[in-house]
Amino acid sequence: WKKNIKKRKMTPYLEKDNFSDGSNDSQIPCPFDEWEPSFALIPIIYFLIFILGLSGNGMVIWMVFHMKEKRRSADTFIANLALADLTFVVSLPLWAVYTAQRYHWVFGTFLCKLSSYLIYINMYASVFCLTCLSFDRYLAIVRSMARSHLRSKTSSFMAIIVVWVLAAILALPALVFRSTSGHEAPNSCFMDFSFAVEEEEEEIFWTAGLGISYTVLGFVLPFCIMTTCYFAIGRTVAQHFQKHKEDLRKRRLLTIIATLVATFAACWLPFHLVSTMYNLMYLDVIPFSCGLERFLMIVYPYATCLAYINSCVNPFLYAFFDLRFRAQCLDILSCGRLWSALQDKMMNFSSSNSQNSKCDPQTLPS
Repeated sequence: WKKNIKKRKMTPYLEKDNFSDGSNDSQIPCPFDEWEPSFALIPIIYFLIFILGLSGNGMVIWMVFHMKEKRRSADTFIANLALADLTFVVSLPLWAVYTAQRYHWVFGTFLCKLSSYLIYINMYASVFCLTCLSFDRYLAIVRSMARSHLRSKTSSFMAIIVVWVLAAILALPALVFRSTSGHEAPNSCFMDFSFAVEEEEEEIFWTAGLGISYTVLGFVLPFCIMTTCYFAIGRTVAQHFQKHKEDLRKRRLLTIIATLVATFAACWLPFHLVSTMYNLMYLDVIPFSCGLERFLMIVYPYATCLAYINSCVNPFLYAFFDLRFRAQCLDILSCGRLWSALQDKMMNFSSSNSQNSKCDPQTLPS
């Protein structure tokens, strides 16, 4: 968004108050200078997210798919949430280099399109997986008897297919319109609508329209569904759940998923607020001012960083709230299973050698 504005030189203009001749035809662009520490700080944040997200989400996927006997219905969505985050964080080193080089893209048009596409797939797939998790908890707690067939393995599998297909379709504008300036310095990775529209005013509507659609479809609508689910769940829990073992287990899983949803909202809300305010200012829905524009352009990279942090924080939430996940993490980190398997093999080998030595005449004393 921000790099797109810089490339296309479409920063909104502030009309000069010209009281001498009453004219308002002359326009000047708002002055803006990037905050210098951002070129060093943001790449560091991106690389930290990359390292933590790659290791954490990789561990989540590995553990979910190695727990076939004890896998819960929610674990399928948790694994796909981790997969969405994993596919995104692998592209972050490209954006770290891009920012460190003052928004100069050196990786070619194909990677510009692909990495941008992965960002939006992650945004949509993550929020859709969280919506499915919330609806799964709603069915398990509020409609446990009436809608049990909707929580079958087949239903979960179909829901996952719908999530990824829908995310891939909704993210297509990034794949289609992203391009590089090529002949200009710096070589920006930006949304280029020039082959779809002819006039600059139409391009403004395309930019603002896509930005608002990302917010509505990728945040507002799913979050409303999740809020409705948790409101119904909260009423049911308050009325019926007792301190039985099964009820406590459901409460614990509910706490994990509610925390994931709250964390997603906290991470992505600033990004969508900044983006929406700028798009509304683009469309003259809210009054334009240079001060507001400068503030939004300074805040935007850090709101983006906060949104990206969501891709690495979920595994730590699992480790904090989910006792089973924590135990398996400790088991992996301590190499418990590997060491046990190695000990068993060593004991079997030692036992076999001992039996062979008893039967071998050459080993008997003369």
